Amino acid sequence: MPRVKGGVQSAKTRRNILKRAKGYRHGRSKKERAANESLVHAGKQAFAHRRDKKNDARQLWIVRLNAAVRDNGFKSYSTFIASLKKNGVALDRKVLSTMAVEHPEVFARVLTKVK
Repeated sequence: MPRVKGGVQSAKTRRNILKRAKGYRHGRSKKERAANESLVHAGKQAFAHRRDKKNDARQLWIVRLNAAVRDNGFKSYSTFIASLKKNGVALDRKVLSTMAVEHPEVFARVLTKVK
């Protein structure tokens, strides 16, 4: 069997790695091994931070709801959520916080139904 050299594929891999690492500082954009390492770490962090972004959004909704609920006479966010569940209102936090910010009169009607 003839010997197969991997020059074309190696060059293609190297080119793609360095293209993706463009803009990184120092050797991370020039050296294949450092570039590959930094791309792996960047990928891990991107994956984790996509999850964190969802958590941050939920925390923002809760803070907005807490402020809106206290302005409308409820004691706290937790009592509001408990009374929502008790009265069978099936609106999630995202919808409720959007309602509280953009349509306060509709949110006030939801609060009167819950009280």
